[in-house]
Amino acid sequence: MFQLGKTIVSEDIIEKDFVCNLSACKGACCIDGDAGAPLDKDEVKILEDIYPKLKPFLRKEGIDAIEAQGTSITTAFGDLETPLIDGADCAYVIFDEKNTALCAIEEAYNQGEISWKKPVSCHLYPIRVREYSEFSGVNYDKWEICDDACSLGKELQVPVYKFVKEALIRKFGEDWYAELEKVAEKMK
Repeated sequence: MFQLGKTIVSEDIIEKDFVCNLSACKGACCIDGDAGAPLDKDEVKILEDIYPKLKPFLRKEGIDAIEAQGTSITTAFGDLETPLIDGADCAYVIFDEKNTALCAIEEAYNQGEISWKKPVSCHLYPIRVREYSEFSGVNYDKWEICDDACSLGKELQVPVYKFVKEALIRKFGEDWYAELEKVAEKMK
């Protein structure tokens, strides 16, 4: 672990390789598990505001889940998350013609309907950020459904932090990312 500003960063994001391999996993991270995507308070408001523009992109099951649970939920632990369809798929998941899970939010963004790409936690994956009172923990989340992404990352020699560069800059800023690159260079 090392410190960058008000973050404590796991060395795994520099040492481990990762490139999403949607053709292999079919977007399993959006449909497996027992929790929705983590959200921050600002994102809850954004989801409420953009929902009317997202609705045409969603599946019926997603619309039903959102209209029953809301555009976001608060867990028993007080965490904010996207709602799930029957405790599995994220309510914002759609499928392409190859049955690959995609994000309806990102699809609406790609088509110019909204100006928000998707929750930062999704954009950052496989990095997870945990907020503490004095700092943010920045960690690599190893999940077996991403084994193909680890293999592809290793083959292409792309470390996690480079794979999620855009998302890290979105979350922490250009200066933070430049400092991260300096640390990565020193670790080589």
